[in-house]
Amino acid sequence: MTKILHIETATQICSVALSENDEIISSRQSDEKNAHSSILTVFIDEIFRETGVNVHNLDAVSVSMGPGSYTGLRIGVSAAKGLCYAGDKPLIAINTLEAMAFGMIKMAAGKIEKIADCLFCPMIDARRMEVYSAIFNFDLGKIRAVKAEIIDEQSFAEFLNQSKIVFAGDGAEKCKTPLSASQNAIFLDDFTPSANYLVSLANRKFNENDFENVAYFEPFYLKDFIAGPPKVKGLI
Repeated sequence: MTKILHIETATQICSVALSENDEIISSRQSDEKNAHSSILTVFIDEIFRETGVNVHNLDAVSVSMGPGSYTGLRIGVSAAKGLCYAGDKPLIAINTLEAMAFGMIKMAAGKIEKIADCLFCPMIDARRMEVYSAIFNFDLGKIRAVKAEIIDEQSFAEFLNQSKIVFAGDGAEKCKTPLSASQNAIFLDDFTPSANYLVSLANRKFNENDFENVAYFEPFYLKDFIAGPPKVKGLI
């Protein structure tokens, strides 16, 4: 029975899940802002206490690798590396947008007609009027690579002219006005990223022995970090 601890801190959501094979046996999640650094280890400890599992009982640790918040990614990846070092466990990295697309497909099932014909565009707020996004099909095939871009009325026109696109994430919320001009744009307003969406993707990588080098692995930032005025400690 494969036990994997999953960590998601790339967005405003901080969440942790423990799975056994493809089944989630415990999870925690919070949308409290600027709190990732203070609640992540608490969530991990609570899950370990609740299930009786510890780092030595794990088979691997998976982490949402980005793109996303620079600070959030550093917090999640640092915690994942620490666990891997402590327990001598392999590290699995999952693209944040792919995990979101997986969750979007699960959420949209039964709500959208002909869902298999839809495309899925997870979006993360990248600030400065930009979003991180990618486009996937129903089978999680990547139709368009990850980009950081400013969204306007012409964004995704080549795709929206041909098929429906499901948008979700905190980046999609701020892009509703320009994108809603197309009747093929669908928004999942109640969607939030979650460590739960890493489970199936991480299990597949585990079975393929697709692991990262713990010493040298770095998050997928996509853009260089630009320092701003000091803010509250935690997620910025």
